Amino acid sequence: MAAHSGYDVVIVGGAIMGASLAWFLSGDPDFDGRILVVERDPTYANSSTMHTTSCIRQQFSHALNVRISQFGAEFITGLRGFMGGDERVPEIAIRNFGYMYLAGTEARADELRRDQAVQVAAGAATRLMTPEEIAAAYPFYRVDDVALGSINTVDEGYWDATAVFDWLRRKGREQGVEYLTGEVVAMTRGAGGRRVESVTLASGEVISCGQVVNASGPRAARTAAMAGIDLPVEPRKRYSWIFQAEKPLDRELPLTVDLSGVHVREAGGGTYQCGGHGAEDPAVDPDDFTMDEDLWQEHVWPALAWRIPKFEAIKVTAEWAGHYAWNVLDRNAVLGAHDEVGNFWFMNGFSGHGLQQAPAMGRGLAELLVHGEFRSLDLSPFGFGRIREGRGIVEAAII
Repeated sequence: MAAHSGYDVVIVGGAIMGASLAWFLSGDPDFDGRILVVERDPTYANSSTMHTTSCIRQQFSHALNVRISQFGAEFITGLRGFMGGDERVPEIAIRNFGYMYLAGTEARADELRRDQAVQVAAGAATRLMTPEEIAAAYPFYRVDDVALGSINTVDEGYWDATAVFDWLRRKGREQGVEYLTGEVVAMTRGAGGRRVESVTLASGEVISCGQVVNASGPRAARTAAMAGIDLPVEPRKRYSWIFQAEKPLDRELPLTVDLSGVHVREAGGGTYQCGGHGAEDPAVDPDDFTMDEDLWQEHVWPALAWRIPKFEAIKVTAEWAGHYAWNVLDRNAVLGAHDEVGNFWFMNGFSGHGLQQAPAMGRGLAELLVHGEFRSLDLSPFGFGRIREGRGIVEAAII
């Protein structure tokens, strides 16, 4: 038999979700099994992990998502400590320019007020700002059409996601995790259909598994379908641009969530990163990375120039398209075991906030796999049962 003949846990997808789970799982002293991470593209060049804005926020409408990001911030800034004090592991900081949510109507302002109350109750430092207060603190904004703003500059901003991702994989390997380049194309369920017995790779290799975890990002529904499971997670295209300003701003730019739907943030050295999507937002093929060449000229740049007049004179230096793994039901994670195929586990549907949630999700699913319960943070509201019942817990604060 091949060296890869059988594993206690097979993780389908090796980007930051799969890497986080593998690291937490392999580091649990009560786990002594074999872990295999199967990744179709070891460069990760087209993964959602590498296409993100690389930021973290606590401004969510659900308290559980706030707490998940609070642990994310703790993990990021304490990475070396979490990894045993290994001096090879870098000290990582969050660049706390914060997120600035802008409301243009009283109805939207009321939503910001409700969300801020949830966030503050969960321990976040979110504060509301009037248009006059915004203009005083950030005089580069045009605020004529703004009713209210919301910002948090504590554990909210940019962080080096690539470094965290690299070390999750590296330390996971040192703890015995095996990574295999390959694509899972089929799964075999045993008698009665209650378990996945093996996964089949495009190479033809068959690998037996005790447990199988779907950590395949925008391909989540395809992976679930291999086990005969319907999962309402779609690849939704998101566009990003890096640009240089002829007249850079005189202070850091928060990640600004504009009324237009466009978002833009500080990138350093007179450069900025912005993103958005078209008015229509259909599901796409997970291999579709073509740019919408009209979107920049017709929507994104005009929105930037309106909100920040200094951005009338800018030059695009890079652009790309990536994907959200969009949970159609409620834009929240699906985490935990399937209710019928009991050894099939979900780590899916993060709808654009997966990067910052990866530490808590990896820790939580590892606890569930090893101990049969969440021990650190109760993530049970994200279980598959609500998908089956169509009972969404909608996260409203999606960018």
